[in-house]
Amino acid sequence: MVESVRIAGVGMIPFVKPGTSAPYSDMGAEAARQALADAGIGYDQIQQAYVGYVYGDSTCGQAALYEVGMSGIPVVNVNNNCSTGSSALFLARQAVASGAADCVLALGFEQMVPGALADVYQDRPSPMAKFIEVAKEFDPAAEAPMAIRLFGGAGKEYQQKYGASDAAFAMISVKARRHAEHNERAIFRTPTSVEEVLASKHMYGPLTRLQCCPPTCGAAAAVVVSEAFARKHGLTDAIRLRAQVMTTDFPSSFGEKSMMKAVGYDMARAAADAVYEQTGVDPMDVSVVEMHDCFTANELISYEALRLTPEGTAEKFIMDGDNTYGGRVVTNPSGGLISKGHPLGATGLAQCAELVWQLRGQAGPRQVEGAKIALQHNLGLGGACVISLYDRA
Repeated sequence: MVESVRIAGVGMIPFVKPGTSAPYSDMGAEAARQALADAGIGYDQIQQAYVGYVYGDSTCGQAALYEVGMSGIPVVNVNNNCSTGSSALFLARQAVASGAADCVLALGFEQMVPGALADVYQDRPSPMAKFIEVAKEFDPAAEAPMAIRLFGGAGKEYQQKYGASDAAFAMISVKARRHAEHNERAIFRTPTSVEEVLASKHMYGPLTRLQCCPPTCGAAAAVVVSEAFARKHGLTDAIRLRAQVMTTDFPSSFGEKSMMKAVGYDMARAAADAVYEQTGVDPMDVSVVEMHDCFTANELISYEALRLTPEGTAEKFIMDGDNTYGGRVVTNPSGGLISKGHPLGATGLAQCAELVWQLRGQAGPRQVEGAKIALQHNLGLGGACVISLYDRA
């Protein structure tokens, strides 16, 4: 890696419920146009594109980008489950950092259907088989959709180890709604209470319905450029993507009968540690984080995986308000996946967009005061975790 990498422009359309969105091709094209306009460049300056989505036929990426321009550039389609958007960004960054290109587009979109996630193909081995085995061994009698069973099991394990209350998990949903109230692109913006969250339908472990992210449709994009390209074209609002690390599962994900590790605790810890080591940034220096709160349980355990608070202290971290405005670090100012929504292929790039706006001072009522260093955590079971660190160069 030789080039310093910048995010020159970002775009994100409002996230909506399944059945109410435009087709994926229209959503993706609009997010790409927004990112290009934000960067102040034309599609003819894009040299490569990496396009992420989970549910769709091959070459959906081309179908979306052909609505923006047909310049003959390489278009690579990416699928890494819920970390797909950040995986596309990871590849775009590699292309720029290696010197293979100096202006690349990362795009993610998803056109989802209502209901819990499920395998599309029933005539072949499931890539989730190892995860299902761990879940069954942890609690053979559990009855819940698999994603809820996995992350609810992680929350249940955390409670067994450290005694965290159900209310601590519910407070994450309350925070998410409070933050999303000021995000015009979020799907759920109505404030809620701990009592309302706990009274919603119980799903599994500490999780209730209001602690689970909704299936969502949407799109987001980022223009990734070299420092030299940004300087040549006067892109003074470009934000530095200072470090980025992707990890996949370790033997501990399946060999230690731990639900927390099965859902990515060790992947997140290893990637975060590598980012901190590469940059010399201390976790205590991070001022804003967009993290993968597909369920409240994952946000709670990720506070510790990312070293934002010591192991076993997440409940105190929450109760003290250290995860929100006025506390130590603002987590998910966008509202996160729980309130902003989770269109799988777009999620990681929507996180990127939020952090770019925060570091530029363009986040409006949800602006984190004095935001200088931002951390992104995007996780996909199956598995992949991408940790990215941004700052103003």
